[in-house]
Amino acid sequence: MSTRYKTSDPRQASRIVAETMMAGHPSLEPTDQSTKPALDDGRERTVWEVAATVNDPEIPVLSIEDLGILREARLDEDGTAVVVITPTYSGCPAMDTITSDVREALRTAGHERVRVDTVLQPAWTTDWMTEAGKEKLRAYGIAPPTGRAAVGPVRVGLSVKCPHCDSPDTREMTRFSSTACKALYQCRQCLEPFDHFKVH
Repeated sequence: MSTRYKTSDPRQASRIVAETMMAGHPSLEPTDQSTKPALDDGRERTVWEVAATVNDPEIPVLSIEDLGILREARLDEDGTAVVVITPTYSGCPAMDTITSDVREALRTAGHERVRVDTVLQPAWTTDWMTEAGKEKLRAYGIAPPTGRAAVGPVRVGLSVKCPHCDSPDTREMTRFSSTACKALYQCRQCLEPFDHFKVH
């Protein structure tokens, strides 16, 4: 029997699909790794733990677990280590590198058969990022997303706090920065530019 780690309750699947179809963006609970079941087989446990060590190549301070794109990890009956990931947006160029890095990490850990699946539904949102991941972003000089992803009417944010001096007196310079996930801001107090990981 295969055992799985997941970031969301499977009982929410019908609700998530319905929300995705109606609103275009599901509202999910933030990732809570403490809810994952304890496993007796150490090899099964390491599938998630090893995959969680892989970092995002675009923001190397974050692991794919921090980012919330690591959706599921399991060991199938035939011994295949299976990892499921979701891109932050369709066509994300980092996914090929992440897939390759997950495979390499698991093979290095002793898993001879490895499969990495990519799923697009439900769509990823910044709600899936861990609180630890948001703190790592801030320490790295990137303003983390604030609030929750929108379902229905989109609320306009009032300000983005500067990760360098904590001033809320900032301005958006351009909607897209080094990646589609981030916007470029500048602080009016310390005058430093910084990336803001947009809520979506």
